[in-house]
Amino acid sequence: MNRLLEKAVRAYGGKQAWSEARSIHVEFSAAGLAFRLIRRPPFIRARLTMDICRPLSRITPIGSDPDITGVLDGSEVRLETPGGQIIQERKNARAYFPGGRRLIYWDDLDMAYFANYAMWNYLALPALLLREDIIWTEIQPGLLEAVFPEYIPTHNRFQQFHFDLETGLLRQHDYTAEVIGGLAKAAHVILEHSEIDGFRFPSRRRVTPRSGSGHPWRGPTLIEISIHDYLLR
Repeated sequence: MNRLLEKAVRAYGGKQAWSEARSIHVEFSAAGLAFRLIRRPPFIRARLTMDICRPLSRITPIGSDPDITGVLDGSEVRLETPGGQIIQERKNARAYFPGGRRLIYWDDLDMAYFANYAMWNYLALPALLLREDIIWTEIQPGLLEAVFPEYIPTHNRFQQFHFDLETGLLRQHDYTAEVIGGLAKAAHVILEHSEIDGFRFPSRRRVTPRSGSGHPWRGPTLIEISIHDYLLR
């Protein structure tokens, strides 16, 4: 690992902790213009449980029904009851984006795919830095570029991560949300970090459009995410 990558992993708990950890459990809220544009309710203290080693993630509730869980399992999504009964499922969920009615409306399966893969990527970042199937390159001081393999569900294959050179903490994450469209170039800014049980994590995030020079716009706020509780196991 290069020095920046090592410093970032160390800032979030260290290589040993993230090599041994298996799951993350959080309570979070998320809202913003993006939800209104696709006619989705915001997440208000939703519960998320995810596997760190592979893209397996569950969000409850995924929509307006408080009892329905949206599950991402690799390239597939499904909706489940509290007892684990499958209500709906969709294979190769990525193939349904973008376009069509998804320009103005997303159903629960659409949201289950997007919200789960996005949160999985955000929360698993320290572990992603250790993966050999993601190519990490420091293209300038404090800036890592990642090339993701096609089998990892994520916003797009080429993404950039800006880290603070002194602390190693993430400051900004740049990507194009291809499920929304090729013009959905986003600046995902970390507003605040918190610490629980000795582990730091981004507890407030804001997503806005990104300028051609890479700077975040002042608005509109497309999505703002707050983590209320965090547990690494």
